[in-house]
Amino acid sequence: MIRILGYIFATLLWLEAVYHIAIFGLNGVQPLLLLAFVVLVAGVELIFVRITKKRGIKLGFLWGIQVVNFFLFAVQLVYYNVFTRPLMLEVALVTGGDALTDFAGVAIDGIINSLVPILFMAVPLLLMAILLKKKILLVDQNSKKEWIGNVGVIAGGLLAICLILLGAYHSEDEFYGEFQEFYAPDEITKEHGVLTLYARQLMFDLLPEKETEAWQGGIPVVEESESVENSGTEMGEEENTVPEGPVIDTSPNVLNIDFDALKANGDGNIDKLADIMQNMSPSKKNEYTGMMKGYNLIYLTAEAFSPYAVSEELTPTLYKMINSGVVVKDYYIPLWYTSTSDGEYVNLMGQIPDGTHSFRRTQYNTYPYSLPAFFAAEGAKSFAYHNNSLSYYDRYITHPNLGFDFKAALRGSLSAEEWGHKIFEMNNPKAWPSSDYDMMVGTVPEWIHEDRFFAYYMTLSGHTNYNWTGNQMARKNQELVSHLPYSEQMKAYIACNYEVERALTYLVEQLEAAGKLDNTLIVLSADHHPYGMKDVKSEMEAFNGTTMSDLDVQRNCLVMWNSQMEPVVVEKTCSAMDILPTIMNLFGFEYDSRLLAGRDMLSDSPSLVVFSNRSFITDSVIYDAPTNTVTPRTDAEVSGEYIEAMKAYVKTMFQYSSGILRYGFDAAVGAAQIEEPDIPLGKPSTHKPVYVR
Repeated sequence: MIRILGYIFATLLWLEAVYHIAIFGLNGVQPLLLLAFVVLVAGVELIFVRITKKRGIKLGFLWGIQVVNFFLFAVQLVYYNVFTRPLMLEVALVTGGDALTDFAGVAIDGIINSLVPILFMAVPLLLMAILLKKKILLVDQNSKKEWIGNVGVIAGGLLAICLILLGAYHSEDEFYGEFQEFYAPDEITKEHGVLTLYARQLMFDLLPEKETEAWQGGIPVVEESESVENSGTEMGEEENTVPEGPVIDTSPNVLNIDFDALKANGDGNIDKLADIMQNMSPSKKNEYTGMMKGYNLIYLTAEAFSPYAVSEELTPTLYKMINSGVVVKDYYIPLWYTSTSDGEYVNLMGQIPDGTHSFRRTQYNTYPYSLPAFFAAEGAKSFAYHNNSLSYYDRYITHPNLGFDFKAALRGSLSAEEWGHKIFEMNNPKAWPSSDYDMMVGTVPEWIHEDRFFAYYMTLSGHTNYNWTGNQMARKNQELVSHLPYSEQMKAYIACNYEVERALTYLVEQLEAAGKLDNTLIVLSADHHPYGMKDVKSEMEAFNGTTMSDLDVQRNCLVMWNSQMEPVVVEKTCSAMDILPTIMNLFGFEYDSRLLAGRDMLSDSPSLVVFSNRSFITDSVIYDAPTNTVTPRTDAEVSGEYIEAMKAYVKTMFQYSSGILRYGFDAAVGAAQIEEPDIPLGKPSTHKPVYVR
């Protein structure tokens, strides 16, 4: 059966090539690991053809194997064309059923857009039918010699994989660390193929972790002697003057943790995390600490929201909120592995996702320092809503576990008898996508009359597809955008996001009518950029009239607004990971900044934005990991030592965030906290607009 083996091997290589060219173009690959996995998989698949002596069953197994191979690659192709990320096995298993019903229209559009490469992927099936008919491929041989050869192929593939990974483990190259820690599935697919991606997910717990020394301390900075002078903004000019008014508390935002007790449980993983935490540099309190003490909070994770949906003419409420309150001039929302779910995870947890459906994993942990827990400690209720299904991404478990009373517009796969009371009524909940405005109308009455509240929303109106037939919100608002000088796709995107404008306008009206607008902070941040656009980078470049990098595409905007606050302009570079610590500081919650990957935007902590492939942006540089390119942001000379230090710090933060999730570190820290009496913060001082560096 050497020909059958060769054909399976060639088919797998063909599928890898078609996928790679369709997604990544003619960029090269690292062939060794790819070829080793192709050999291994081909050998294993041939076993199924040999397992019986009956020719009919052999043919059935052969056809079944080839069809499965086709679907494994075709599904990855369609998924990547829709979500610009590889499909993770855990995502498919956890959300596959809901996705087929909730996102059927999106999937169909993805298939249509992928039709040409899918047809190329089907070529081996047609060719095999011809070769079998002409008896060029034969399945009736089953000799002992061939069995030995088959086992030898499998052993050779396994040996090659082990040798490659062993060599990588002992080398200075960063590949093994990336592969073992699995923080860049898109890079794994691009460099080593789809089969390697699948195998890596199955091997996750088998690969030994490469021991590396964790970074000790805070974010590395360029030495003062290398820095450029202050640019003369208000903060720079006032540096050498004696501040007027009350003395501002600039003590670190930390809790009194008994680290000896934390390490006394005998868990080596907790010990490592405790060492990192104990040696980290915390962010400091500042003049904004407690500014929103006792206020209400409304927090929205807006589906695929971006600045392209905002204009003074069409969306005046959004425009006002983005350009007043806390105004972040350079803000990023990195695209993570599980897109929306990871976007929510970053917004609500202030941590780096670990590539294994992070939010879903939170259901197994306890979170004494979640936002709902802080509000509950002050007697306030926390509500959460989503205008799609209750079961999708297991939100019906994860969000209550954080302390939310969570409701959705649809049940998804859950029974009406058990979960019907967790459904809120809204107009046309089965629309695709459903209206964010209608969600507000259906839910605001549930909490608006509470003495104090925290209301969280995961919106849907901005979801792909961005056209007039597959997006009911775009079609609903088509007339409003018909005059705009953009592509039809961009106009459809702006049209569906008009529901966010309507939702916030309604929200402000209701808060004002209830007398609660002035003591409510409204926060809105996206889960990710609108990657569902076909060729999103080109669309953004056409909109802006500029050339953009892959990191530029992930720039976004933030709403952090209160009707009574004067503008606070933040010029340092921030990301969605910084929202949670900023909220905690504004509300005067006693939290430990060392327990979060993000940093308070209003503190004096230096800039840092990290991306899923471990690229990063600091005050000094933009580092693009896939190309190993360093772009200075100032005139200061940036040393190689600084870049290596930053890479070590970023790697440690990835490991730290992952460990916090996997080993329930929040609960361990909570158990080791030494209780102290609350210290009244008093009234916040009034302030003029300032520039935070």
